Amino acid sequence: MKGGFWTTDWFVGAIMTVAVLALSQYGFFAPVEQAAYDWGVRLSPETPSDRVTVIAIDDASLERLGQWPWPRSRYTELLERLQPAAPRSIALMPLFLEPQGDPGSEIVTDLLQFIGTSSLPALPLETEALDQQLRALESRLAGQGPEELDALRAFFDASRLSSEAGRDIEALIDYLREMRHYLNVDGRLAAQIGANGNVLLAMQFAQSNLPGTTSGPLPDYLKAQAITAVNDNPVPVFAGAPLRPANHAAVPLGLLGRRAAGTGHASGAPWVFDDLQQVPLVIAHESGYYPSLALLLAARQLGLQADDITVELGRGIQLGAHWFNTGPDLALLPSFYTQGGDSGIEAHSFIDVLSGKVDAEIFRDRTVLIGATARGLSQSLPTAAGDTSAVQRTAGIVSNLMRHHYKVRPYWGVWAAIVAYLLIALYLVLLLPRLRAAIATLMTMGLMLALAGTQTVLMTQAALWVPLSLAVILLLLGHLALETKRVLLAHRYTTHREQMAESFRLEGLALQGRAKLDEAFAKLREVPLDDGMMEVLYNLGLDFERRGQFDRAQSVYEYMTGYDSDFRDLQHRMIHVKSMQGAGAPALKMSKSGRFLIAEGEDRPMLGRYEVLREIGKGAMGTVYLGQDPKISRTVAIKTLDLSQDFEKKEIEDVKGRFFREAETAGRLSHPNIVTVYDAGEAHQLAYIAMEYLEGENLAPYTRSNNLLPPETVLDIIARCAETLGYAHKNSVVHRDIKPANIMYRPENGEIKITDFGIARITGASRTRSGMVLGTPSYMSPEQLSGKRVDGRSDLFSLGVMCFQLITGRLPFIADSMANLMYKIANEDHPSVRVLRPDVPDCIPPIIDRALKKNRDERYASGDEMAEDIRNCLKTLH
Repeated sequence: MKGGFWTTDWFVGAIMTVAVLALSQYGFFAPVEQAAYDWGVRLSPETPSDRVTVIAIDDASLERLGQWPWPRSRYTELLERLQPAAPRSIALMPLFLEPQGDPGSEIVTDLLQFIGTSSLPALPLETEALDQQLRALESRLAGQGPEELDALRAFFDASRLSSEAGRDIEALIDYLREMRHYLNVDGRLAAQIGANGNVLLAMQFAQSNLPGTTSGPLPDYLKAQAITAVNDNPVPVFAGAPLRPANHAAVPLGLLGRRAAGTGHASGAPWVFDDLQQVPLVIAHESGYYPSLALLLAARQLGLQADDITVELGRGIQLGAHWFNTGPDLALLPSFYTQGGDSGIEAHSFIDVLSGKVDAEIFRDRTVLIGATARGLSQSLPTAAGDTSAVQRTAGIVSNLMRHHYKVRPYWGVWAAIVAYLLIALYLVLLLPRLRAAIATLMTMGLMLALAGTQTVLMTQAALWVPLSLAVILLLLGHLALETKRVLLAHRYTTHREQMAESFRLEGLALQGRAKLDEAFAKLREVPLDDGMMEVLYNLGLDFERRGQFDRAQSVYEYMTGYDSDFRDLQHRMIHVKSMQGAGAPALKMSKSGRFLIAEGEDRPMLGRYEVLREIGKGAMGTVYLGQDPKISRTVAIKTLDLSQDFEKKEIEDVKGRFFREAETAGRLSHPNIVTVYDAGEAHQLAYIAMEYLEGENLAPYTRSNNLLPPETVLDIIARCAETLGYAHKNSVVHRDIKPANIMYRPENGEIKITDFGIARITGASRTRSGMVLGTPSYMSPEQLSGKRVDGRSDLFSLGVMCFQLITGRLPFIADSMANLMYKIANEDHPSVRVLRPDVPDCIPPIIDRALKKNRDERYASGDEMAEDIRNCLKTLH
């Protein structure tokens, strides 16, 4: 039955088109878009500028200079070392957001204040005045003064209250002032930044979790650094929405920022616009536009200042004579370098530069970026070249700007992406459903290569980014969806065909089992031929042969040769059936009782392919003959069932079907204690089974009280019978007529063989002879007598009855009529073994009692379990 339009290929293609587009709006395919961009970057043959270098705060520097954070004096020392080399510009990437003081600086300041308010600063003046007064007094007295005046002069000249003490106090105050200057790390750094004159500081926008962050107006020194925005175009847009001004800003300490040559934003993680990681070159804050640190560094390397940077809203950025076509988002699509070390930028260790191991002259006229690269100190940022640090990524952006190594979104790129997407959608909806699977796969692969190749060539050769990845994703997912739908439908068709074939096979086997061979052949011909079906048809041909329908057998064999003419002995069977058509077999002379009349001097009668030699007994089915297979000179026992004598016409077909099924089932068993079944067939209203011919006798003679076997021998026989039945039960075969007459026994070597597997079911399930149930009711389980479904536990009940009889010489259940016997088996307990035979070992009665439980769930679950108990019992008897 066909489904609605929603099951058609074109509808599946349309659904995939809408679904992929919807998912893309939520950034579902952003990783794929970024991966495609990174692939193009890795294929771009670009090398970084040699005018950009990094001084890295790396693990080695931390190990030598101490753990983070460092005092700002470290940067002051580095700037002092770089000052003579005069780099074009120096970028300090660490964020100096709050003052960094030294506790000693406060102590020195307090000490200066104490000295300033004490009497010490006046001491030099007072001693000088005292000296002058003494001199004046000495001059007036002209050597005529008292001796006390001379003593006072001597004391004054020898004391520390001379003018030299005043000079010591002044030196102490100068030293304290110098110490305060040294401990003022922010002041020293600010002074050094001013002395260098080329140092730029980093700031961050939209990082409200940082200390020193402000959401209000920027400091005046930053407002003065705003760049010009021209024309009347709308505010730049990111991802189709107006650019939101940064609500927060983390700005450098004013003391430092006012001395710096410039301040630029350096965001940590890359910003994602239109599914790609991009670097904003300009940020709108309040009413101004502020350049990135990378943009300022590139400008200074080109000999320009911030005043030379102009933003053309909606288009790009003018950097002196250099134009950067950023599009409306004012962000750069970077090209990360994949050669030349980490991010492709030359780097030196901070400690190597500070210690002089690296000559500062190598930085002359270069752009130098100072920042952290140490593990755990630097944020790891993803790039096309792999993860890198913020300072190395910023250095790479500076090189991009200086050498124009960035990618551009052309104004027609969006339209090209839309057209590609629509063309792929039309391919999925209109063309792909009409193509065969192989051609469709080749076309899809070709289109994918064309789209991916076009995108890659534009990236590597023209530095243009045209987003065709979404069209590739739609093509891939749409093709997979349609092919999956086709495979599922094909699987459903194949499954349906296999189910039909299996149905025909089962019907054919059922008809064959009911001996409706012509109808069976008609059904089996509908099943595709394989090795398994060859076996089935081979058996069907043998069934035709057994019925003497050699022409039908020939048809089966000829049909089989179309698949494998060398199958088994197929060629031999073809010759045989052709030779048998028109040839007569020896006439069968039979008595009214269904027995062969074999006269001396006459040709022996044939039953199938077997010569009947003589009658050797009577079985559950009928007469048992000694026969021979003339082709291989094998002696066999042939058990027969006279269909015309024993069954009504309406029952014959059903009985024959069961007969051959049970014969086939028994023939599958291969066990040393089971009589081997060689063949089964039908000839002249006689169904027969040819089986292994055994010397010896059955166990029936040993059930008489005057001819009992020793208990140890009985237990050994029962144990082997239980193990053999366990094997048959595992192969889904139930005997149904276990009794002494069906166990062949050779006393000289102790060999046993179980015969007549399945015979009770063949005969007893159809009718009775003269009102008697076929089989042996005395050995039947309660469920078997009541007509319920039986399993292996029924055989174990019968085995328990047989064990009871072999031990005691009588049956456990005896009655004067069939009805009473059946009632006793179903409802009454069996007599105790010890009552009948007091000398029986103690371990035997429990085994028999469990085997004869009325409820089969209380009996032994398997023959192996029963055999194990018997073996344990035997060990106690030795």
